[in-house]
Amino acid sequence: MTVRRELNGAPAGPDDLAAAMTGYGHFTAMQVRDGRVRGLPLHLDRLATSTRLLFGADLDVEQVRRYVRQVVAGQGALSVRVVVFSRASAHEAVMPPEVLVRTEPPREHVAEPIRLRAVRYQRDLPQVKHLGGFGLIRHSREAALAGYDDALFLDDAGRVSEASIWNVGFVRDGTVTWPEAAVLPGITYLVLREQLRTAGVAQEVRPVYPAELPTFDAVVLTNSETVARPVATVDDLVLRTDPAAVQLLRSAYENAPWDEI
Repeated sequence: MTVRRELNGAPAGPDDLAAAMTGYGHFTAMQVRDGRVRGLPLHLDRLATSTRLLFGADLDVEQVRRYVRQVVAGQGALSVRVVVFSRASAHEAVMPPEVLVRTEPPREHVAEPIRLRAVRYQRDLPQVKHLGGFGLIRHSREAALAGYDDALFLDDAGRVSEASIWNVGFVRDGTVTWPEAAVLPGITYLVLREQLRTAGVAQEVRPVYPAELPTFDAVVLTNSETVARPVATVDDLVLRTDPAAVQLLRSAYENAPWDEI
């Protein structure tokens, strides 16, 4: 694949790339296959909603779609990140948005169970997939240095919320539970919830605490790259990773339609 970086539909220069990563902005990430992606309307809605919230401006999502279509044309499998930022002063009521589209090699699903370290942490403005990732990286790094693979976040009430770059779900007796907490609703998570609903799988949203984790058939992580990666341990808690429970989510997601960009 050809790595591409385009700003507002034109090749991006070094100054453009630097401006796009200043820290005040937001993005969405997707896996594209032959010009198609799952949950495209959800990606576009995320970008529009976050642009209004952060910049007080409207985003032309059809133009964004054209930008992405132009970048992925003629390529097969790849990862795409769409970053929305502004060079205007943060003190302005309306900050005109700019759109950077960048491609990277595709990411494939990882099935290997993961080991997590539980930490108390709440991301700033959790409903936005923003560029301010310092806390996520710090806790992920500290977990790795302590011998784990990544970090699992607990909110101020001690409830499980999400992981560093993942949503988390819990499966028991055919019912999928999602945490009642302030989290980033990932696109894969949103697609998965709709597919489970369509398939008639029972779902619930309620508080989940760490001590309860070993009672589930499986605890899984999901993001734009991976669907239902099982969690093997959280701290010293050994968790079940029932293949049937994990496959319940993966099968539901695989039935999701692909959207033409």
